[in-house]
Amino acid sequence: MTERKHDRREFLIRTTSSGLAVGVMASTKSSSAAPESAFPVLPRAIQLGMLPEKLSLEDKLGLAKACGFHGIEAYPMDDLEAAKHQGESARAAGVPIHSITYGGWDAPLSHPDPAVAEKGSHGVETALRTAKAMGADTVLLVPAVVNEQVRYVEAYERSQKRIRKLLPLAKELRIIIAVENVWNNFLLSPLEFARYVDEFHNPWLRAYFDVANVVAFAWPQDWIRTLGTRIVKVHIKDFKREGRQWTPLFEGDVNWPEVRSAFAEIGYTGFITAELPGGDEAYLREVYKRMEQIVGLK
Repeated sequence: MTERKHDRREFLIRTTSSGLAVGVMASTKSSSAAPESAFPVLPRAIQLGMLPEKLSLEDKLGLAKACGFHGIEAYPMDDLEAAKHQGESARAAGVPIHSITYGGWDAPLSHPDPAVAEKGSHGVETALRTAKAMGADTVLLVPAVVNEQVRYVEAYERSQKRIRKLLPLAKELRIIIAVENVWNNFLLSPLEFARYVDEFHNPWLRAYFDVANVVAFAWPQDWIRTLGTRIVKVHIKDFKREGRQWTPLFEGDVNWPEVRSAFAEIGYTGFITAELPGGDEAYLREVYKRMEQIVGLK
C-alpha cells in the first residue's frame, strides 16, 4: 500500500526458516525459466474502496463479482457485528473478503511515545478481530516508520517487540499478520525484509508484497525470489521511474513477465489484489482485464 488511508480460509501455513542464512539462500534459488505447468491461476481481488462510493454494500459486491473479481480486501471495523455482516454479504455475492488492510501510519508501532504505539497495537488487535469476523485470513500491517525522530534501529526493535505481543492473539484467531514493503523508509532490501520476518520464528507473521512499491529503487522480481514462501499476499499496481508516478497496469516500469515467472518459481498461489484508484464499471472491467493479462503471462 502507498502512504494513504486508505475464502481462502483453508491454506497451508508454511513455516519460515530458523535462520537468516539458510532461509534467504533457500528462497533465492530460482530456475532460469518456469515450465508452463508451473503457472497456476492466481485469484484476483479488488479493494473495497475502489468500488463506487455511492453504491450500497450489496451493489458494490455485486459489481465486483460482475467484473470478474474473486475476492475483496476490506478495512478494520469497530462494530464486529457489522463486520460479520459484511463478510457474510461478500461470501453470498461470491467475492469473499480475504484480507484486511490495517496500515499503521496514524499510530506506528515504532513511535517514541508509548501511548501512541499502544494505540497502534490496539488498532492491530481491532483489525485481527475484524478479519476473524469477516472470514478473512490476513491483516496487512505497516510495521514501522523511520523518520528524523525515529532511528532505523529503534523502528526495528520497537516494531518487533510490539508485534511479538500481538502474535498470541493472531494465533488464537488464526489470522496472519503480514508486514508490507511500503514507502516508510524501512525494510529497504529484500535480504533485510526476509531477515525481519525470519526473526519472529512464527508462522503467523508473514510478508505482504507490493509489486510496485519497490520499483523506484529496485526490481520486484528480485524481491519475490528472495522473499519466497514468506509472501502470503500480493498488491498489484504499476510505477514509472521517470517522473516517479503511479500508472495504470502495464503503463509503468514493472517487468510483468519476469514478475509472473518469479511468482511461479516460488510457488505462490494466493490472491493478487489491485491497489489502484477507484472508478466506474467500465474502468473496473479494464482493471480486471489487465490483471488477467498478468495472470496469463508465460
